Amino acid sequence: MTWDWQVFLNDDGSGRTYLQWMFNAWGWTLAVAGCSWLLAVSIGALMGTLRTMQASPWLVRLATVWVEFFRNIPLLVQVFLWYFVVPKMFPAFQQVPGFLLVVFALGFFTSARIAEQVRAGIQALPVGQRYAGMALGFNTVQTYRYVILPMALRIILPPLTSESMNLLKNSSVAFAVSIAELTMFAMQAQEETSRGIEVYLAVTALYALSAFAVNRVFALIEKKAQIPGFIVAGGTGGGH
Repeated sequence: MTWDWQVFLNDDGSGRTYLQWMFNAWGWTLAVAGCSWLLAVSIGALMGTLRTMQASPWLVRLATVWVEFFRNIPLLVQVFLWYFVVPKMFPAFQQVPGFLLVVFALGFFTSARIAEQVRAGIQALPVGQRYAGMALGFNTVQTYRYVILPMALRIILPPLTSESMNLLKNSSVAFAVSIAELTMFAMQAQEETSRGIEVYLAVTALYALSAFAVNRVFALIEKKAQIPGFIVAGGTGGGH
């Protein structure tokens, strides 16, 4: 077997090299993952919080329906639903770019998983945290905002790191609806150049580099956000 890494310097027929095409596809991958992450964390934190509000059973049911619906349907099926079905049922979505439809699918799917992590983080806190907020005169929203969520989010940083890395890798499903991200580049470049080994190794390296960067960023956040005696970054954890 011979290697031919110079294939990336060849013209792809549109005036750009395969290397330029690959980095452009990498940009699309990061864009899909980044936008989906913002959507997933925002909605996931909200739904996870609502699931712990036992005083408002309707809010708990609403959040539960959200979580169970989006986490029990395969991601690829959700992408197809958003791309092909939703625009047919709701004509307004026919004007929405395919990029955003994929972001909705990936973001909502991941939000259900993050919601469960947030719920678990909140329920892991001792009930004294709620009482502390009440003693300070906080209402329910203020208690969550200033007391409960800052602590719970620190607890879930390790699983949130893994979920963020998974979201980056799951962005590869965007190829199924012709979003020009890394997986689609790899498939097309391999067909055009017949150098599948080089192409897929390069794409694998970019995915690994991206996931490693996400891991390191969250490790830094975990270290900066740790509370001595409560949670120990990189250790076995602390006491409550």
